[in-house]
Amino acid sequence: MKNISLVLFILSGVLMSGCRIYSTYERPGNLPVDSLYRDVSADSVASADTTSQGDMPWQQFFQDEHLRELISYGLSNNTDMLTALLRVDQAEAQLKAAKLAFLPSLTLSPQGSLSSVDGGKPAKTYELPIEASWEVDLFGSLRNAKKSSQATLLQQKAYQQAVRSKLIAMIAIDYYALLSIDSQIEISLSTLNVWREQVRTIEALLKVGEENENALTQARAGLYELEASYNDLLRQQREAENALCTLIGTTSRRIERGTLDGQRMPDSLSAGLPLRLLSRRPDVVQAEMTLAAAYYSTNQARSAFYPSLTLSGSAGWTNSAGQIVSDPGSWILSALASLTQPIFNRGKLVSNLRVAKDEEQIALLSYKQALLDAGQEVNNYLYAAESAQRSLDSHSKQCAELERTVKTSDALYRTGNATYIELLSARQELLNARLSVVSDIYSRCEAIVNLYSALGGGCE
Repeated sequence: MKNISLVLFILSGVLMSGCRIYSTYERPGNLPVDSLYRDVSADSVASADTTSQGDMPWQQFFQDEHLRELISYGLSNNTDMLTALLRVDQAEAQLKAAKLAFLPSLTLSPQGSLSSVDGGKPAKTYELPIEASWEVDLFGSLRNAKKSSQATLLQQKAYQQAVRSKLIAMIAIDYYALLSIDSQIEISLSTLNVWREQVRTIEALLKVGEENENALTQARAGLYELEASYNDLLRQQREAENALCTLIGTTSRRIERGTLDGQRMPDSLSAGLPLRLLSRRPDVVQAEMTLAAAYYSTNQARSAFYPSLTLSGSAGWTNSAGQIVSDPGSWILSALASLTQPIFNRGKLVSNLRVAKDEEQIALLSYKQALLDAGQEVNNYLYAAESAQRSLDSHSKQCAELERTVKTSDALYRTGNATYIELLSARQELLNARLSVVSDIYSRCEAIVNLYSALGGGCE
């Protein structure tokens, strides 16, 4: 009776000392959430609004029907997206295996033999046993393994969502880049036609002696430069189409698309509350699930210090009991319980626990860094969108002024009150300003799409 009491006392002490291995992961405190967003302007960050543009489904965020079709096709055929889905399937299989580890394992191992002594009649023996083994999870080893597998599954799902969000943003940005090139080609072609007409006019004036050779050579030089630039834009257009086709997972072809001027982007930008990034942004969720998996791995390393209890047994049919051969056969039963306590490998277990703790700290640092990186991206893209809008307003005003300058210069040139160099300079400045407007529109679209992705937009 005293021995039983002593064993129960020791066992209760072991259980009390190992209570930490049953604890559940909790999100760490002291995360830099409150000061994560840097105020850009009162219009860009509505801190009182709990929602953000990242909460909007991509089908509503993007208004271009051609773009929506490309995104839908890309989500079904992009190789990175398909690989991420397979990673999720692997994690689900691993979690199922971890859950089944709580159940007994059954093994059927039939055996048979044939023996003869001095040429006598052969003796036939057989056994048909079913063996069972069950590890009793006294100290949370299997539990922590299951929890770690669950965290790994959530990590892979978050990675899949991160790939999805990034893919949607990349398709949209490449699409807008293609529309930007289309606009540049349209502006260049229009300018090129005007320049060709200007060259023909100067050639006619040169024949009647109203223009000199220098004006003609300068006009032709400008024409050749425009032709080279136009040809380069055509190359960029073809390469942009090919890149977009590869991204969505199809062979190179012409992309059906709208126009850059026809794109409708949100006028006001809302980033919501920084706390939303903890649950909305997939790479931050992925980093947290990595931390959770490391937490349970540390608990599992702790549980290795405690005994492991395994119950095993077998039941079957045999015609051999000891040295006596009987026919028909008989039942054979056996049961065994084993308790294993690590003794001489404690140094290895201590080292494993130390490694697990270090990995947990590394995962914690990575989690905090992922949150800081997310805040940086949101701040950068908010400011980039506002900056692009300011540049667009300035360049639009510049275009309006330069259009009047070109009209005035052309009228003065025709009346002989201005040189061709002045007209050439005015046309070149107008071309550059119009191209700058296109660049600003694209930059704003790119910044808004990147902000949408940085806020977790595109996730299911």
